[in-house]
This record gives sequence, C-alpha cells and structure tokens, in this order.
Amino acid sequence: MSRHVAIVTDSTAHLPSQTMERHGITAVPLTVVLGDQALEEGTEISARSLALALQKRRPVTTSRPSPEVFAAAYRAAAEAGATGIVSLHLSAELSGTYDAALLAAKDAPVPVRVVDTGMVAMALGFCALAAAETAERGGSLDEAVAAAEKRAAGTSAYFYVDTLDYLRRGGRIGAAQALLGSALAVKPLLQLDGGRIELLEKVRTASKAIARLEEIVVERAGTGQVDIAVHHLAAPERAERLAERLRVRVPGLAELHVSEVGAVIGAHTGPGLLGAVISPR
Repeated sequence: MSRHVAIVTDSTAHLPSQTMERHGITAVPLTVVLGDQALEEGTEISARSLALALQKRRPVTTSRPSPEVFAAAYRAAAEAGATGIVSLHLSAELSGTYDAALLAAKDAPVPVRVVDTGMVAMALGFCALAAAETAERGGSLDEAVAAAEKRAAGTSAYFYVDTLDYLRRGGRIGAAQALLGSALAVKPLLQLDGGRIELLEKVRTASKAIARLEEIVVERAGTGQVDIAVHHLAAPERAERLAERLRVRVPGLAELHVSEVGAVIGAHTGPGLLGAVISPR
C-alpha cells in the first residue's frame, strides 16, 4: 500500500516478514562474509548455517550495505508513492550502515531522514514499528522520526553470551573488557549503552547469569504496558524458558516476540546468545 511516509530499516532489526509486509517496512540486508563468500543476511545465509560455521571456527566477518543498495530502496519507495522516507538503522557505533544510508540519502528523489537509533535487533525493530504506525495514522516525516526516537529513548537491551571472544574479534568490545569477562570463567551480562556494547555484570555460572538476566528484564519492564523480545542463537530452549517465565512475571506485557538472531548479530556474539529487549509503549 502506498504511504505518504515510507519506512526503511536494515536486516539487523529482525522484524518478522509478515510484520514488515503488514506495515510496508523495507529492510536493507547487511552482508556476512564466510570464507571467500559474501552472503546477504536473511536470504543467502541462515542463523543456523552461521552457528555451524562459528562452531567449526571458520572465519566470519560482516559488512554494511553499499550506498547503492540504499539508493535503490529509496527509489523504489518513491516510485511506490512515498513523498518522504524515514530510514532507521542499527547503532553507528557498531556498523557503518548508518553512514552508507546517509550517503544514499543525499541524492534520493524524495526527502530522507536517516536515524541512528543506537539500537540493534528488535530494539531497532520496535523503533521501525513505531515510525510505521505513526505514518499509517497520517503522521508527517517529522512525526514518524519523533515516534522512532521516543521509542529508542525508552528501550533497553540486555544479553548473555557464553564467551566474549566473538565480540572481541569483531572489535565490538574492548580487549580489556573481554579479559575481565574471561577471568576465572566468569559469565558476562552485557547491555547496549549509548549505542555501544558494554559489560554490565560478571556472574559465576551460565545458569546464574541467565537468572540474573530475567531479574533485570522484570525490573526494567515494571508494571506499565511494554513489548519484549527474546533473542537467541542456537539456544532455542533457553529462549523459550525465559519467554515462558516473562509471560508470567511481567504484568504489563503487551507483545512478546521470540526469535533467533540473524547471521550478522550472530557472527559477533557466537552460539549460546540469549538476549532480551524491553520497550515500553
């Protein structure tokens, strides 16, 4: 359906395909480089294939979309009737995706507002949904941007990883933090803070770390209306158990999404990831 304001995001938002179709959201894919193969996230490489490659210690890197890919997405939105575009992306601290979108926006056929949400995964996805819902109600370009930024400001993301090695290799966390996390077999809990991945707490065992993650989510959710996403990589049982407990313990729960992260996030976190996004409405 043609809309006055179109919404573009990227594949790290991990929005369900049916949700993107319903709201007319376009996701530009990032690339995973596996050995000598460059593969588009979501269509050419699955999270499961990525997890197997990591477990076999195959070299894996990631790459932003090119400005030309963004330019094509903006042209397609304009041709479909959009008179303005909101382009919402993962933290510029973690990827050059935002910069590529900015370059493409300069020559777009309609005005494009590119937003560094400081988020990733469904923390980004909830921002895109907020913008899309505002556009559907007839909101302006500025109003859609404001809705996304308001959602981002209230959203928190926390996650557990079995090891910080993958984040260290990809340069997403400092060597000193990685050393702290690996000392004495400590299990790390992390958070998104200012668009960066920061070490939040060090817990002695995986089970205690996951229990602490649950407590943090419940505390952060409070009693107001809130959407939550539970993410994992190659750990579906962990994710389902956490989701079931949150359904019971969060009184204001509106929507709960459970999904495996895509290959780009998975390349930097490794198998065993368990994350939670808390986004008040």
